[in-house]
Amino acid sequence: MTIRPHIRINKFLSEIGYCSRREADKLIEQGRVRINGEIPLLGTKITREDEVEINGKVVNIAKNKERVYIAFNKPPGVVCTTDRKREKDNIIDYINYPTRIFPIGRLDKPSEGLIFLTNDGDIVNKILRSRNKHEKEYEVDVDKPITKEFIKGMS
Repeated sequence: MTIRPHIRINKFLSEIGYCSRREADKLIEQGRVRINGEIPLLGTKITREDEVEINGKVVNIAKNKERVYIAFNKPPGVVCTTDRKREKDNIIDYINYPTRIFPIGRLDKPSEGLIFLTNDGDIVNKILRSRNKHEKEYEVDVDKPITKEFIKGMS
């Protein structure tokens, strides 16, 4: 990964796989992030020359960091969340991968189907952003007759 000339700190932390952008914003708000020894504001941009610390430890770009992409058939009962404290049936514990990964999107707890997980924060944004117009397809079982009105209501 190469850092562009200026990149927002939350995007940097996401791209190197440290945490999500939202989690990075929380760390910044809590004063746990420093750039060149100073506490940054939300939206602060960094360059490759800047030193980033979280909780007093320097965070560097992992050189030649191996990207992980997992296609997983999620069974019913597993929750697509990285929140391991609040959700005991979370997808991260279920897969138990040795390094930090996170789901791209989500499926509801009772749903089953294909979901991707990765440590590549950049691809998550490319896939999930609505402006990229990725089509989604769902297969649904229903317990009532399918009529024109039903289809209209579902759409």
